[in-house]
Amino acid sequence: MAKGTNQKLKLSYLIKIMLAKTDDEHSLTMPQIMDELERMGVTAERKSIYADFQDMTDKLGIEVIKEQVGRETFYHVASREFELAEVKLLIDAIQSSKFITEKKSRVLIEKIKTLVSEYQAKQLQRQVFIADRVKTMNETVYYNVDDIHSAISSNKRICFKYYRWDINKKLVPRHSGEFFEVSPWALTWDDENYYLIAYDNWDHKIKNYRVDKMMHLSVLDTVRDGKEEFKNFDITSFSKSRFGMYNGEVKKVHIELPNDMCGVFIDRFGKNITFHRIDDEHSELFVDVAVSYQFFGWIFALGKDVKVTGPDDVVDQMKQAAKEFAANYK
Repeated sequence: MAKGTNQKLKLSYLIKIMLAKTDDEHSLTMPQIMDELERMGVTAERKSIYADFQDMTDKLGIEVIKEQVGRETFYHVASREFELAEVKLLIDAIQSSKFITEKKSRVLIEKIKTLVSEYQAKQLQRQVFIADRVKTMNETVYYNVDDIHSAISSNKRICFKYYRWDINKKLVPRHSGEFFEVSPWALTWDDENYYLIAYDNWDHKIKNYRVDKMMHLSVLDTVRDGKEEFKNFDITSFSKSRFGMYNGEVKKVHIELPNDMCGVFIDRFGKNITFHRIDDEHSELFVDVAVSYQFFGWIFALGKDVKVTGPDDVVDQMKQAAKEFAANYK
């Protein structure tokens, strides 16, 4: 048998064919496999393909199953690095991520679809909806994340320009376009957005920044600060205490609630919170909260049966916020 032009790539092409064109519900016969290889410029005998299947299973962890159906013998890949359900989860995460642009979402999803067969990829495509979702417009966000990780691992500060939306739906720089210089310590995901947790070298405090609002980011040669502040830093507690990642003075807030609403607070603050019984129908809990209008709005949204009962200064702020909200509707 004459050799094909891509003979040295036979095993690579065979793997590609089996992963793309077979799965638990789709198989190929040996003649079909040989035809696919022929299209790629590879000629192969049955015996050599059997040997390649054995190598795929034993050395590469790609198990090829042989099935006899009547007089025909079929072959398909039995196991993959990612199950179909896992790939669906990855695609759902990309679709729901605000910080990933629409363009990048499509590129990433196309790459992820190569983890399954072409038949499964078509099935996934019917479930992909991107166009109507709220997405960032900042294409540099992925490079920002990479640079931030680099700065954290090399113990360096970063500088960047920080942007906000204006009424004309344009991103405009904060602080008259001046560069922010901070010491990065962590990245966290909250409310469908990516945030940098950093030590502000000017205010000498821990702050958070939306990664998709950061542009012109550079890693500096200066060693970062904040080591002592982050020595016992708990990023989970930090995120839970902030509503919409808005900053505010952290207080131990007392909240009274109906017992049937306990799930709302467990979902928000986690299972480590403790409910203190008031009576058969009501309980109280004490949680660390960065006091802000966003927190007050969250409490208001839960209805009149949920109320902040302490400390007194937070109750006073809550009352003032309620008056200000109500004044808009007189």
